[in-house]
Amino acid sequence: MQRTLVWLGLLPTLSHAMRNILFALPLLLGSACALADTLSIAAASDLLHCLPRLNQRFASQNPGTVIKFTAGASGTFFAQIKAGAPFDLFLSADTDYPQKLVDAGLASELTPYAKGRIALWTTRAELDPAQGFKLLDDSRLQKLAIANPAVAPYGRAAKAALEGAGVLPRLGGKLVQGENIAQTAQYVQSGNADAGIVSYSLLKAADSRPGGRYWLIPAELHPPIRQAGIVVAASNHKAIASRYLQALTGEQGKQLLISCGFDLP
Repeated sequence: MQRTLVWLGLLPTLSHAMRNILFALPLLLGSACALADTLSIAAASDLLHCLPRLNQRFASQNPGTVIKFTAGASGTFFAQIKAGAPFDLFLSADTDYPQKLVDAGLASELTPYAKGRIALWTTRAELDPAQGFKLLDDSRLQKLAIANPAVAPYGRAAKAALEGAGVLPRLGGKLVQGENIAQTAQYVQSGNADAGIVSYSLLKAADSRPGGRYWLIPAELHPPIRQAGIVVAASNHKAIASRYLQALTGEQGKQLLISCGFDLP
């Protein structure tokens, strides 16, 4: 308060032009802040290493846009958006969750953008993932990590692949679950799991290679991992969110997704 009084006391001694500048400054700052669009994106964890590249490009092409990017499990984001979480855009690792939001009137339409793949990955030198699921019979493999099938589409795909190969019953207590596919990969990288079934994109798109070896699980062993996005109906930034989706599904976005290990829808 004292500083405010001092500045107000000085106002009569300032020139007319300087007084105008001081009074206009808050308005100018407010206008500058209004020009900035903050786009809040809820994105599946398989996009963790890929989306920042698109974010940087999009922000450079749309000056004044600030992108807030949160990665996690698609099912968790679905529940949060349904409860009113202030996201503008939801990029899911499946089509089911965003379609449910469309059906509930919380989004207008579904935009498919990619198809994912899963891989059996280990960083332990003595384990060879080239064996495929035969690796799971190796006594040295004590923990296999997958994402939680209840909230993570990649976890559902991993479980389906294990069931399809007939190996799920043999795993018993060896199976551990991460909340999302990024946490599942962390279990493997930290050594808390001997191997894991993770998103291929997390292995291919990482700026620094995570190391180890992997086996790309045949796509026919699990349902297709079709991924789609929606603009949240309650968003105050629908126009910029729609432009982002257009960039993701445009030619540059497609090439980026391919380079990150995704197939196109």
